[in-house]
Amino acid sequence: MNQKLVIRSAMAGLFALGTLGALSAHAADPKGMEKCFGVAKAGHNDCGSNKTAHACAGQSKVDNDPHDFKYVKTGTCKEMGGSMMPGKM
Repeated sequence: MNQKLVIRSAMAGLFALGTLGALSAHAADPKGMEKCFGVAKAGHNDCGSNKTAHACAGQSKVDNDPHDFKYVKTGTCKEMGGSMMPGKM
């Protein structure tokens, strides 16, 4: 087998494992927190849904965008006027 091919395959495998590990590490909400859509002030969001026009955290342009979320204490989202689902305000 070609040595360069083996090395490239090994590097690609390591890269893929690293990418999958990073994705799974961010999949769970922080302990005791939940995603609350529509309560973040401009520039203070933790992330957003696929309908937002920005990459992620801290990039919202408007207050209370129903497609951007902020982590809040579990059980407080509704009290703040937010929604547990994007766009459902």
